[in-house]
Amino acid sequence: MKFWFIAGSQRMYGEGILQRVEANAMEICRELAERLPYPVQYMGMVLDSGIAVDLIKSANSQDDCAGIITFCHTFSPSKMWINGLALLQKPWCHLHTQFNREIPDDIDMDYMNLHQSAHGDREHGYIGARMGLARKVIAGHWKDVSVATRLSKWQRACVGAAASRATRVMRFGDNMREVAVTDGDKVGAQIQFGWQVNTTPVGTLVEAMRAVTPAQVDGKIEEYRSRYVLGQANPESVRYQATEEIAIQGLLDADGSTAFSNTFEDLYGLRQLPGLATQNLMAKGYGYGGEGDWKTAALTAIVKKMGGPATFMEDYTYDLKNGLSLGAHMLEVCPSVAEGTPVIEVHNLGIGDREPPARLVFEGKAGPAAVMTLLDLGGRFRLILQDIVCVAPTQKMPSLPVARVMWKPLPSLEAGAECWIMAGGGHHTVLSHGVDAEIMRDWARVMGVEFLRIGAGTDPDAFERELRLSEIIWRKA
Repeated sequence: MKFWFIAGSQRMYGEGILQRVEANAMEICRELAERLPYPVQYMGMVLDSGIAVDLIKSANSQDDCAGIITFCHTFSPSKMWINGLALLQKPWCHLHTQFNREIPDDIDMDYMNLHQSAHGDREHGYIGARMGLARKVIAGHWKDVSVATRLSKWQRACVGAAASRATRVMRFGDNMREVAVTDGDKVGAQIQFGWQVNTTPVGTLVEAMRAVTPAQVDGKIEEYRSRYVLGQANPESVRYQATEEIAIQGLLDADGSTAFSNTFEDLYGLRQLPGLATQNLMAKGYGYGGEGDWKTAALTAIVKKMGGPATFMEDYTYDLKNGLSLGAHMLEVCPSVAEGTPVIEVHNLGIGDREPPARLVFEGKAGPAAVMTLLDLGGRFRLILQDIVCVAPTQKMPSLPVARVMWKPLPSLEAGAECWIMAGGGHHTVLSHGVDAEIMRDWARVMGVEFLRIGAGTDPDAFERELRLSEIIWRKA
């Protein structure tokens, strides 16, 4: 993926000024290309409406163009951008910068005619507002670390948006019965996010497992040995999980799917609920959602594409004395968030009426992170993100043989839970150490959905007012 850098100017200044505009714009582009995680390519100057239309049409048609960055070095009359921006289908970042950081002592009219972004970008910003176009605005000098940091985050959000539109989710079985929040409108999700969500019978997975060879399983076991500690795990249970993983990945890849869901209420023909199998697939970048939660499965896959450790997660239980939440699931937490090397163990599950499955057991790593959830509110979607601080476990919990993460919710357990519940946040989340609120806000802006953040400065009363205003803004007729 790459990003197009487009400068704005006009012919009134003469060829000499335009040559300097282009040279300056190309230098900014080269600097950004060296500092940002994804390539930035200079694509020229918009000098009239025809150029704007041609550039935007070209950007739209290039699959490897993840977004455009615009900068009006001089005064670029906004009417010339209208017909082009009206066609824009890619994410847009308006970079408000200036080639020179400081005003020189010998400033003259030639300097003024060249360095006009202080009002050129305001003209450019007006047309974006007038047309009601969603865009990211970043202000600051192009060599500033803060500018590069924010552009990097926006790039990652754009990559997530591109991944979203290509996401296919394979559902093994249906939603967990009688659960509301994990269900939703699949047609609405495809319109909004581009997700294609379809069901594959569990029997198809069983058939695929029959085709897995012992040699394939042996190879998968060696992969497990290279990544994890086998411990005292039952070898046959581990081999069964390996068989499930090989079959699931084969079905996903053949379908072009990057995420999947299943439910312990529909295991027809399976001896074990996929545990280790699911965890290792998540470690490879596939998204997952338990109990038929296809929305969280898709979101997990997209967040993983944006970069950094991320996993399907569930709020399990609280340590109310210390203001901590214990996140876990029956089996399926991604080892990318593990502190140390996970251990493969086999234990009884207690639900699903099947054999004890092998799973990875570990504690989560400490540090700042975020948990997020996507809700279907009937005709529209809402993304909620909460800032958290993951901590070392306060106790051993030897009788809870699952992968788990303990964290301090911000601003506090009580206030955060009140806001989360008030907004309708579900019990399933994506936990990420690599994606933060700014990245997800950018992603939500590109996808056209409501975004709510719960963080250190959140007050429940103010949050409730924000929620009521947000209802008015985002409610669809």
